[in-house]
Order: sequence, then C-alpha cells, then structure tokens
Amino acid sequence: MSNETENADLSRRKFIKGAMAMGALGSMGAGLLSAGARAAGVPDGKIMTGSHWGAFHANVKNGRVVGLEPWSGDPHPSHQLPGVMDVVYSPTRIRYPMVRRSWLEHGPGADTAGRGAGDFVRVSWDKALDLVAQELKRVRDQHGPRAIFAGSYGWKSPGKLHNCQTLLARAMMANGGFVSRSGDYSTGAAQVILPYVVGSIDVYEQPTAWPVVVEHTELMVFWGADPVVTNQIGWQVPDHGAYPAMESLRKKGTKVICIDPVRTETCQFFGAEWLAPRPQTDVALMLGIAHTLYAENLHDKAFLARYCTGFDRFVPYLTGKNDGVVKDAQWASGICGLPAQTIQDLARRFAGHRTMLAAGWSIQRQHHGEQAHWMLVTLAAMLGQIGTPGGGYGFTYHYANGGSPTATSPVLPGITAGAKPPAGAAWLDAGGSESIPVSRIVEMLENPGGSYDFNGKRETWPDIKLAYWVGGNPFAHHQDRNRMRKAWRKLDTFIVHELQWTATARHADIILPCTSTFERNDIEGIGDYSMSHILAMRKAIDPVFEARNDYDIFTDICQRMGTREAFTEGRDEMAWIRSFYEAARVQARGKRMEMPVFDVFWNSHKPLGFPVSEEAKGYIRHKAFRDDPLLNALGTASGRIEIYSSTIERMHYDDCPPHPTWMEPVERLGGAGRYPLHIVSSHPRARLHSQLCGTVLRKNYAIQEREPCLMNPQDAQARGISNGDVIRVFNDRGQILVGVRLTDDIRPGAIRICEGGWYDPADPRQPGSLCRYGDVNNLTVGIGTSKLAQGNCGHTGMAQAEKYKGALPPLSVFTPPQGAAT
Repeated sequence: MSNETENADLSRRKFIKGAMAMGALGSMGAGLLSAGARAAGVPDGKIMTGSHWGAFHANVKNGRVVGLEPWSGDPHPSHQLPGVMDVVYSPTRIRYPMVRRSWLEHGPGADTAGRGAGDFVRVSWDKALDLVAQELKRVRDQHGPRAIFAGSYGWKSPGKLHNCQTLLARAMMANGGFVSRSGDYSTGAAQVILPYVVGSIDVYEQPTAWPVVVEHTELMVFWGADPVVTNQIGWQVPDHGAYPAMESLRKKGTKVICIDPVRTETCQFFGAEWLAPRPQTDVALMLGIAHTLYAENLHDKAFLARYCTGFDRFVPYLTGKNDGVVKDAQWASGICGLPAQTIQDLARRFAGHRTMLAAGWSIQRQHHGEQAHWMLVTLAAMLGQIGTPGGGYGFTYHYANGGSPTATSPVLPGITAGAKPPAGAAWLDAGGSESIPVSRIVEMLENPGGSYDFNGKRETWPDIKLAYWVGGNPFAHHQDRNRMRKAWRKLDTFIVHELQWTATARHADIILPCTSTFERNDIEGIGDYSMSHILAMRKAIDPVFEARNDYDIFTDICQRMGTREAFTEGRDEMAWIRSFYEAARVQARGKRMEMPVFDVFWNSHKPLGFPVSEEAKGYIRHKAFRDDPLLNALGTASGRIEIYSSTIERMHYDDCPPHPTWMEPVERLGGAGRYPLHIVSSHPRARLHSQLCGTVLRKNYAIQEREPCLMNPQDAQARGISNGDVIRVFNDRGQILVGVRLTDDIRPGAIRICEGGWYDPADPRQPGSLCRYGDVNNLTVGIGTSKLAQGNCGHTGMAQAEKYKGALPPLSVFTPPQGAAT
C-alpha cells in the first residue's frame, strides 16, 4: 500500500499499542501544565469519551492523559488516536487569551496586512471578553447585523452541547442577528443539484445497507471514493461498522472496480481493478458508458419510462443530434484517457451484473461539479437497478460508515441556535439573519453590495466588518489561499476560538483558547448512520493552562451584552446534557424501550446500546419508490427521477444546463490550463482535514518535515526529481514545498497532495509567499462550481513542479508565534 500507507512498516494495531497503551505520547507534554493545574474533582483512572475517530477510554494519571484504549465495541480502531491525545499536550496548544499587538494598540482595522505575522500580546480573560463584547456592540451599532459574519464552518468536535458553531449562532442570535452560511465544502455542488434530480440532498442519507450489498451486489464500483481511509472518521462518534462489512465483501470475492487517478488504499484492500481516468473527466466517461448502453440497447426502457422523466430530452444530447457531437466511447476516450474498448466494456459489465455505483464526493468538488452526481444518477437509472437489492447507487459508503444498519434508537437532540434554530442538518445551515453559500466568503469580502446568483435567486453580498470563527480552519479548507489572504485584509476584526496555533488562529485579532474533548462533559451518539449507542463523553482532565469551554465563553460574552439568560436558559453544562438524555428517554418509551435514569447511564462508563432489526439490516435505498412510485413519489417537481429538469431550465444558467452535460472545466489535464500537472487533493490518511496535522502523527508521513506528494516516476524523471526530494510546486496562484514519494500508484500527469496541510508562509505579509510546509490550497481554484450551487472547486487545479535546490527554510507553523508561550 505504497501510496496511502504513510509509514508502511508500522501496522495500525502496533502503532496504537506502542503509542497509547504505554503512554508514550503523554510524556511529550511534560511541563505544559502550569503548577497546580490539576484540580480536585476529576479522578484518575479510565474515563470513557469519544471523538471523530471513535469511542475510547482515556487513561488518566495524576491529572494527565497518559494513554488511550479503544472501546471494546469498536471493530476497527483508528490508527489516528495517538494524535487525538497529542492535541492536548502538543507544543501548538494555545495557552492563553491573546490579542494581535497592532489591533490591541491601535484598534480595529489596524495593520490588517500584518495578520499572520505572529506578534501577539497575552491578556486576561476579562480583558479579552470585554474586547469581544465591545467590538460586537460597535460593529452592530454602527453597521448592523449584516456586518457580522458568524457562519463559522468546519469539523469542530462532536458533542450535543459543545457544538461551538451552534453556540456561536445562538449567542449572535441572542444579540440581534448575523450573516451565516448555507451548504458545506464537502458536498457543495451535489447537495444543491440532487433535490432537483431525486428530491433530496441524498449525499447524507442512508444508502442500501451493507448486509444487502454483501449478499446481492455482484459488481461494486467505487468511483472517486476511498472508504478504507475516510470511514475512520464520523461527524458524530463513528462506529466503524463499514470495516467488517468491507471485509465480508472481500472474503466473498465480489468483483470491485476503483475509478480514481490514484490506486487508493481501498483499491489495494480489495485487490480491485484500477481504472485511472484523467482527473475531472468523470462526466465524459459516464456519458461514454451511457452512449454504449443506449446504442447497444442495454438500457432499461421500462424503468426510465415509469420512474424517470426527461430521458427523451437527454437522448438528443447523448447522440449528438442537437450539437453534432456524439458522446460515444471514442469521444469519451479522447477526454478521459481510457481506451474506448474499456469504456464499452464497462457499460456491458454494469448492465450484465447487479451493480452498485458507490460514488465519492470528490467528483463534484470541481468546476461544473453539479454535473457529475446528476450524470451518475442518470447512469444508474439507465441500468434500471435503483431500488433493487444490491443495485443502484450510493453516495455515502465512504462517509461516516454509511450503510451500517440503523438501530432502533431515539434521536438524541442537541442545543439549537435559539431564536432561529438551524433548518435541516446542523452542518448545512447554522441559522442567522441571512446566509451566503459557504465557500464564497472571499467573493463576499471582495464585493460588498455586489450581486451574485445562487440556486435560482439573485442575492446581494453584505458588507462584513467582523468575522467570528469557531471549530474550523478556513485557512486550510478554503481554496486559492493568497486571494483569500488579500480579501481577509478588508475585515476590521477577526475573532477565533481555537485549541492549536493553526493558520486561522495566527490570522486572528483576538484568540480565545478553548477546551478539547478531554476537558469537558458532553453527550453524543455513536454511529452517524447506525445510531447504535448513546455515549457519555465524560470529562477526563481539567483544562490545561487557561482554556475554557465555548459554552462558558459565550455565556460570559452574553453576560456583558445583557443577554445571558436568553443564551443559557438558566442551565449549566450538566443540566443541558441531562435534558438531551431525558428527551431521548421520552422517545425511547414511544418505541417501547426503557432507558436507565440519567445518573445510572452517566456513571456506567459504558455506551448505551440499542437493537438493530432485521428490517434495518435489509434496508434498500429507494425500494419504496420502486415498489410504488405514486404512493412513494420523490420530492422532485414530477415526483420521479428528473434526468431533464424544467426547473433548472427556467433559471437560464449558462454554466448549468437542464440535463447532465459535459462542460470543460477552467483547467484540467488534457484540456485548458498552462501548467502540465493536475493536482489531486485527496482526503489525508493520517488526519481529519487539518485536524491532527499539528501532532506527532505528522512524523509518520512527512518527508523532510514537509507534506508528502505522490508523483509518477515518469513525471519525476522528466524533471530530474528523485524519491524523497523536496520540490516546489507552483502556478499563478501560489507556491508550496512538499516532499516527493515516487510511485506507480498514481497515473502520469497527476500528483497527489492531500488537503489539510497547515499553511506556513515564508513571509506572512506577502501574498504569494512560499508556503514552507505544503498547504495544497495555495494552488487550487477559488471559484464557484456554477451559478446554481456555488460549491467549491477543491479538485480543480494545474501546476508545475521542480526540485527545490536552495537551503530548506525552517518551519514555523508547528511552534507558537511570538508572545504566545509566556
């Protein structure tokens, strides 16, 4: 597994045992705790809690976490758990409230070009909170709530109370409103297009359950998905139920195809057939398959007639009758780079077997990304297997262990934004007086008062003076970093809550240090899709240095603004947690189950489990619709799958036609763009986006202390690059240093640099400065996918690479900035 396993000689189990059971990482933070930091009331021993990487026991001695033991119910503990522990004691931990010196001495808007340069002043909590409250009041009084952006986005930490982004929205709503965001970076294009196609966002919904797939699927196609890597994590606390299922699929010998520019860890796990098209050409490849199905009469006419609408209006495009371009396998081959015979063979194999198209989200995080998921649904519809056991499509087999059968459990509620609670899933909409598309914050800052299109509406950008960020790292997840840094200078004030000295924290004017999962109580569900347990996330240690809970921070800010009662409703931490549990107990009684009283649950040190029915194990996505498309109509305008959308047609967008269409991206391998190498910015194996980059895990994958870059030996030879070299990767948008790993597990013409590497500019005052560590979003395109969804294009980007011949510049992003350590 040369391409994904960053340190192949260490097995996952060995790494966990060596680093955690012996407490090796716990000793690294010795001296980080100030004298007397251990407080009474938090006992030593094994304390159960959880994280995005799973449930575990924290081994606590003398008030310190010295090791982690995975929960016995976890079938596949993540090898990243040592990094979860190291977050607490890492040198990158933020110790005290800090204020940027220029802002403190000269006020809001002072020396905005100096953000990120790292000159901070330590202040007391009272001083910091006074400054935050005063600045919020100033901006609101002078400019109104449309001048405050508090649509903070990012993966934060699990927990129903300490959901810092909802707490931020709650505090802002209690004090008069704010500008929020809608959508997310993961599925920005798909979640907007799919309601027009299948009547729901689909990308976060349960696919056909794994037991059905294992029993019935004959051909499993992972298209731009790497579930062996990405199912380590969950939005809540993952159950890792997909891993036993994937092992069962492998043992059964089910044929697996992986379509990806990289031979992924999933591809290697299954010994799968690997097809490596040019990046961003998936739609063309799908059209070539679709044309073969149509031309060879392999498509399911009956299914298309009964369950779909608009296929007849799509066919003239497919056959070239309306534009003179036949979208056959030969045409597709010229774009995607796979042989025409291979494309035709895929069509025949898809049609000849019970086929599950398991698509990832990478194929829609690109220019015109809406078309990929629309076309994949169209392809599945042509095969006619949607709603059958083991057939059709699924968009969540790679995410949070989607496909794990759902238990008969209550839905655990959580804190809301208050006056205007979030609509739908909490990660899609964080409330607010108004919202912008989540990944278009730079355009908002650049064009106050300007107009933009979004999902059929014409909107106006607000004029933002203050941005407030919690639980996220925009200086990692946003594209075109240098353009972003210029736009950020337009803010008067940037306030951040953070655990570690990320690039976002370094660009803040006011930084408030917050607690980790280990340092507070909370409650959460285990299994985003399985919902198998409720977990008491017990506080294991007292906060290190001067870290505080986000809930307490916002309570004190609201106290200063006269809105404490509206924010807290008179409840403290444990009162809220108890209320969530009691609400779940009421639901459980409605399901004829009796949950223990709260105190028994809380003190049991065991997750509370719920049964899984045979019906849940046999769940088939869209079966009800297939059984009766009238009674169980989809939420589309027609109630059926819409291959042609009249609603989208009426929007008249030039970059999103009314049926799935191949549209050339702004740059791609084999197409437009002046640089020769396509950047594949995959999800990393040993962190969650940027989380855990500032921990000991980095030592197991970094090359000469830089983010690794996979490169095909052919591309390396042409540039005089050897394995292990540090190279400069650059384009018109930026430049970064990375360490090279040569491998045949990536197609020629593509390089892979995982997203989430911490941004470390050599000269923080100069946009375009060399990033010394390897933040790939210095190089990616910062435009919207289309006027429809305005999603991000994180996988769109071409670059050049050369061997770096100078003395390697020292890194600074993994050590505290000036003034931060005293």
